[in-house]
Formats: sequence, C-alpha cells, structure tokens
Amino acid sequence: MTIYDDVLQYISTPAPERFESLALKVFAYQFAAVPMYRAFCLSTGVSASAVRELGRIPAVSTAAFKFARLQNGVSQRVFRSSGTSRGAQRRGEHFVPRLDVYRASALGHLRRMLFPDGARMRMLAMHPTADLMPESSLAQMISWCLEEFAEPPTLCAATARGVDLAGARQFLRAAVRAQAPVCILGTTAALGALLRNLRQSRRTLVLPHGSRIMDTGGAKGQARPLGVAEVLELCARWLGVQPDFVVNEYGMTEMCSQLYDATPFNSNVGKATGQRLKLAPPWLHVGAVDPLRLEPIGDDEPGLLRFFDLANVGSVSALLTEDVGIVSRGLVQILGRAALSEPRGCALGIAQFAESAPASGVLG
Repeated sequence: MTIYDDVLQYISTPAPERFESLALKVFAYQFAAVPMYRAFCLSTGVSASAVRELGRIPAVSTAAFKFARLQNGVSQRVFRSSGTSRGAQRRGEHFVPRLDVYRASALGHLRRMLFPDGARMRMLAMHPTADLMPESSLAQMISWCLEEFAEPPTLCAATARGVDLAGARQFLRAAVRAQAPVCILGTTAALGALLRNLRQSRRTLVLPHGSRIMDTGGAKGQARPLGVAEVLELCARWLGVQPDFVVNEYGMTEMCSQLYDATPFNSNVGKATGQRLKLAPPWLHVGAVDPLRLEPIGDDEPGLLRFFDLANVGSVSALLTEDVGIVSRGLVQILGRAALSEPRGCALGIAQFAESAPASGVLG
C-alpha cells in the first residue's frame, strides 16, 4: 500500500488510536518528497528521524503557500486562493497530486454534517462549479456535492462575475410550488445578496421542510459583512430555514479537509443559537498554540489554530493558520484573525520559510 492508500483507508474507516502513528508516517513521507518543506524543517533544526510525536511536527504557515511551491513534483490540480489580501500575484497555491483523497475527505465529512439523514434533494449552488472556476477548491467541492447528493433539478446560479439572483429566486419558487426540499450552497456574501434581494422585494420564500443551507463564509463583496447570528435570523425570516439547518463551513485553499457547525441536526453536541462551535473530521487534528512561542496550549485557551490534515498527504499536512480560536473537547470556536504587528508567531513562520526556500521555489 502507498501512503495515499493508507490515508484513504483511514478516511473510510477512522481509528483515532492510529492517528498519531499515521501522521508521523505522513510527515516522514512529506519530509522526503517535498523539497521546500524539507528545507524549512531543517532550517528550524528538525529532521524526520527526530520527530516522535504529533505536536513536534513543524507546521508551515498557511500564508507560506503564497510564496513557495509546496509540492512533491506532481500535481493533478492546482488550487489558488482568492488573493484579496496580497494581490493576485500573491495568491496561495495548493498543488494536489491526488484529487481522490481530497474528494474522500470533502464528501466524507460533508455527508455527516449536511446530510446526516441521507437525504437527496434539489440543489442551488450560489458559487461557480469546477467547470466554471477550476482553480477554486470550493468550486470543486461544490461540484462533488452536486454529484453525490443532488436530485434533479439543480442550478448553478453563479459565475466568476457574480450571482444570478433572478434565476436563484425562480429556482427556489419552483421548489416551494413542488414542496421539494432544497439545499443552498454559497458564500456568506452570496447568501447575503439573496436575502437582501428578498427583503427589498418583500417576498418571503418558505422553503419546504428538510431544506438546508451550507454557508461557506467569505465576506468579499459585502459592504457590511453579516455576522453569524444575523445570517441565522435572516435565513429563518426570508427562507424559512431554521438555525439547526444553516451550517457554516470553515475551510481554506491550503487544506483538503473542512470543519462545520455542530447543530442538533447533525450532532449531539451542537446548539441552535449563540456561539457556533465547529466539528472537525476524524482525519483532521486541531490544536491551538501560543502566538509567541508556538507551543501547544490547553483546552479552553485562545490561541492560533494549528492543523494536521491527513488529507493533505500530497503537500504539507502540518499547518499554522492566522486564525485565533479555542479548542475544547474536540470542538472549535473560531474567534477571528490574528493581528500581529511584529514578526513573531505565525508571521515568524513565514519569515523562516522564506529564508529557507531556494530562489527557484519562490513565487512572485
């Protein structure tokens, strides 16, 4: 079996007692196969043979994907981040050699968190699909979701230029007439545009029982970004979809696994209102680290979120984000973005990476 087979088997049949041993095996593979990552590890004084526990695997800042090619020499697809914070020339690039691993991870957790009842239904995508935006990992995930869980008719009411609100409303009205549940997939900005349109027209759409919404986050395009409580309230008011069935997804271009809101609909730990807590799949380890020392901190303490994603087997699995959160008993509370004015914490990780990367591997 290859390391990819090992990861696919774990995703299919998770065994928490095997996670750390497989994570160390994945790290050893990435240390050998990804030159840029190996150079980074060595620059921090770490070799593969010296690491014997999960928490000691060197984590690369997700921002480093904007500067260096973290690849093992082959890629089936290259996904690119939006580049809104540093410009298009600094878009993060994630080189994915095996799409089947990404697919298994994305659909495995999506099934649990958005379709725990096994339902198939009409779907409205308010974000472009992979055929329209092949560089978007979210577009690819939405395409797989349509293939796996949709029942015709379906509609993609978005292109790279914007959302077709008239087409979306028409699709939803047809679902109401047919009393057919519908699943809406879209960014917070796209949902906000639809909800604002319904409010302006004073036309409420009460979607049939069993309808649900996957809010993928993303404030780009919003003059005033909607907060979590506001999204829940507006979805209930204008679409008739109750909070339990509005599930926010947390993901990123640099990671092949996602976290979702835990609600009474998909778990026995979720709460319908208040602060949403997110649940990771068994193949994604989430921890928080001190932003200054980058050392692990205890449960219920805020820190920078650190991931080890087995599904990232073909690139780099140990990732340090710029997001602040609290990890407690397997649940994650997202607090916001870090604001570091000095080159420390996650910013220091980027500087170390840039210094260790050979000139041929630097982008821009």
